[in-house]
Amino acid sequence: MGDRAGQPLQGVRILALEQMQALPYATQLLARLGADVVKVESPLGGDSGRSSLPAMTDPHGRRVGATFLRNNLGKRSICVNLKDPRGRDLVLRLAPRFDVIAENSKAGAMARLGLGYEDIRAVHPAGVYVSVSGFGNTVATPYQDWPAFAPIVEAMSGIYEMKRTGDSPPAVAPVGALGDIGAALFASIGILAALRQREATGRGQYVDVAMLDAVIAMTDIVTNFWSMGLRGGNLGPLILNGFRASDGWFVLQVGREQHFARLAELIGHPEWPGDPRFGTRQGWVDHLELVLRPAIEAWAGQMTKMEACRALGAAGIAAGPCLAADEVVRDPHVAARGMLVEIPRTDGVDQPVLVPGNPVRMSGAAGHPEARPPWLGEHTAEVLTAELCLAPEELRALHADGVVG
Repeated sequence: MGDRAGQPLQGVRILALEQMQALPYATQLLARLGADVVKVESPLGGDSGRSSLPAMTDPHGRRVGATFLRNNLGKRSICVNLKDPRGRDLVLRLAPRFDVIAENSKAGAMARLGLGYEDIRAVHPAGVYVSVSGFGNTVATPYQDWPAFAPIVEAMSGIYEMKRTGDSPPAVAPVGALGDIGAALFASIGILAALRQREATGRGQYVDVAMLDAVIAMTDIVTNFWSMGLRGGNLGPLILNGFRASDGWFVLQVGREQHFARLAELIGHPEWPGDPRFGTRQGWVDHLELVLRPAIEAWAGQMTKMEACRALGAAGIAAGPCLAADEVVRDPHVAARGMLVEIPRTDGVDQPVLVPGNPVRMSGAAGHPEARPPWLGEHTAEVLTAELCLAPEELRALHADGVVG
């Protein structure tokens, strides 16, 4: 699984009863920072992210879906049947050997299995217990029993309705798994804060993250702008729009008078700052479609979107090209920052699977190559032998009974 020496979370151990993306992204991030993450999966197919599409096959011919591949680098996998009392007992015996016990099942599911916070605290008072769910575990809410995936909580945050136009249906999941990764980031912060507090007190605690809470925090403009009088998706008086160049679109943001003056000068309209129509920021918005857009696009139409953005950037104006997927893959910034990791296929396909790299850069942390995601149950014998001293005959008996896999 790679050498964790010199990494900031070296020595931190996480037992993750997880699936899909909301928690797996968090534990993957912590693994990239040096934590030892042991992932607990069901013997019957494992993490449900393994069955997602598109997919590849592992060396044993089993499907490994894209959701799993991009959220489980650097972990170890064990298969334990949590519905069997013997499987539950194995997890309770493992828990005291880990700093963090994390789960992202539907609210209350772990407690019904006898693996909730109180159950873990009884055997490991210093453990940090983390739950990530759609609507939380610790506060009564009318949605507590609802199943949730990222687009569900994204819709409930208000951002879909804010961005919807006319009678068109909402654009669902416009940025991928905002609800999942948002919850994962807040869970990571909660884990690190709880570990820091444990250093001072010696006590663990319960970290409870609701995906809807996380998305409401990330889509802060929905409620904040509404409270300040903006309605119907209005983002206030500024230029924040897409414009066409010769080969595609770019996004331009102008929110200050000095930037508007620079834009006007750059595209050949130095008279605009003195024009009464543009004397206020609202005037920019009011005359965007009939005056500003035709002029900006006439200027940009002579250039590629990248050339237009370079010219705007050189003038101190914020702009960025709308890149297609293949352009992102070839982008020099992405390459320079190592933001795409190649996972070689194990099913004869030459094109490697690409997953995002670690966006956290630390000057004092040693860099290490990424370790591939684990195959299902790959480390069951290794972990249970090392942690619980199970004899080979015990493991064989548990395997024969379907308790481990």
